[in-house]
Amino acid sequence: MRNSRSSERMGLRADGRTWPRAIRRLLRCRRGFGTIELAFAAPVFLVVICGVIELAMMMLVATLMEGGLREAARFGITGYHPPGSTRESYILDTIESNVIGLIDMETAEVTYLVYPSFGDIGQAEPFTDGDPANGVWDAGEAFVDINGNGTWDADMGEAGLGGPGEVVLYTVAVDWNMLTPVVAPLVGEDGKIRMQASVAVRNEPWPEEEGG
Repeated sequence: MRNSRSSERMGLRADGRTWPRAIRRLLRCRRGFGTIELAFAAPVFLVVICGVIELAMMMLVATLMEGGLREAARFGITGYHPPGSTRESYILDTIESNVIGLIDMETAEVTYLVYPSFGDIGQAEPFTDGDPANGVWDAGEAFVDINGNGTWDADMGEAGLGGPGEVVLYTVAVDWNMLTPVVAPLVGEDGKIRMQASVAVRNEPWPEEEGG
């Protein structure tokens, strides 16, 4: 009898069925809601925080890349190189010292392209569009070999650091590995984002014999 009364006080009938009052009491209960809400919100909050950290790191790396490239270009335009070194090696050392170890220079791609003028940067080599005229270079059509490699190129830039008075485009590119595994599957390719910085300068008119 005592167990039966206890069950009735809890809202349960002796046969195990729940009284409507117990159901209403359960629906009004708010205990544990905070834990449930946290369980749903925490993953989203974590992804947002990791995304902010990743974005901040990428902005820092991009700034350091561009700063290092500008510093290297300021040296490169003089045509000078320290004794026992080359212009290219000194330029690479300058970039590496500016990125404070955040970029592995062994995997970074650093290129130098020489152009006749600033307006020619990224432009294709001129060609004669034959019949039918389709706006693109086709094999056999005449072209001006600006970079002297014997083939038509969609970018006329010639590899090198250039001579006195020439325009040079410095570029450094790296595949940035996402630092947090939470964000990596959401962006880029295989958890990597291609980051690139470029700067174009004109070399100073140094005497040819002083170049290196």
